[in-house]
Amino acid sequence: MLSRVADSLYWMSRYLERAEHMSRLLDLTLNQALDQSPDVARQRWQLVLASLRSPTPETIEAYPLTQFLTFDTKNKDSLVFCISAARENARQIREQISSEMWEQLNQIYLDVRRASISSIYAQPHGFYGPIKEGSHLFQGITDSTLMRNEGWQFIQLGRYIERASATATLLDVHLQSLLNQPEETARGQDFISWVALLKSCTAFEAYCQTYTADLRPERIAEFLLLNPEMPRSVRFAVDTVQNSLEALAKLSGARKTGRAQRLAGKLRAKLDYAQVDEIIADDIHAFLESIQRQCAQIHTTIHQQYIAYSVDAAMAS
Repeated sequence: MLSRVADSLYWMSRYLERAEHMSRLLDLTLNQALDQSPDVARQRWQLVLASLRSPTPETIEAYPLTQFLTFDTKNKDSLVFCISAARENARQIREQISSEMWEQLNQIYLDVRRASISSIYAQPHGFYGPIKEGSHLFQGITDSTLMRNEGWQFIQLGRYIERASATATLLDVHLQSLLNQPEETARGQDFISWVALLKSCTAFEAYCQTYTADLRPERIAEFLLLNPEMPRSVRFAVDTVQNSLEALAKLSGARKTGRAQRLAGKLRAKLDYAQVDEIIADDIHAFLESIQRQCAQIHTTIHQQYIAYSVDAAMAS
């Protein structure tokens, strides 16, 4: 497969995953703000900005933040920018994806471009809900119409590297905030905040099926970090990344294990043998930060190994 095609498939998938993640956070935040005091809503926005690695402005107001995170094309992490970038990458490799995939992604793009801040602010779910559903539909169409070849594996890589990093960041930010609250102030908003964290990962119902509605920080951390069956957990995402890298190695006929495979295997082993009580006792913030760094290293190595590789490196593999 041409490196430019692999790069476009990877980034198409990664940008769309990022857009879906942001849609979920903004939808939840704007809807919760209707029943929250201004101070609690402000704290929620601070968590969202930290989770998305966006700078925190001096004045936190819902309307300008929604505009910035949704429509500001100068913000390279905004919803419109991510969906536009996903569509542009898909446009460049139209012959490598199915017509149904292109039509679905193009429909999401058109829907977003037609919207305005005034129309979505009054009814956030009417705007963000279809974006989430459209992204899920795109994933289903991809799995239903695309051959399980190198292209499909690069789409998997983009989706799940983005997901592993985003979930680790989200969990890190929320745990730092919720676990560090004074005992006397934590009880009032505690249950709502933990539910919001789970819903941010579309994991509330799955958590209740596993643990019932008994929300405990250590169980939530274990579920979102180490559960091998939860599609939004870090471990599930890393498992998928390693499987895709192994499949790519076989498809390309590589004679030896590449560095990206080794890094993914190292991270997978770290998560396979981790115990949540030990992680919390040691330093869960440092643990989650190390996951984010390792995801970034895997991303860089994939680019070096499959996108920007030299002829000599290709001949030696």
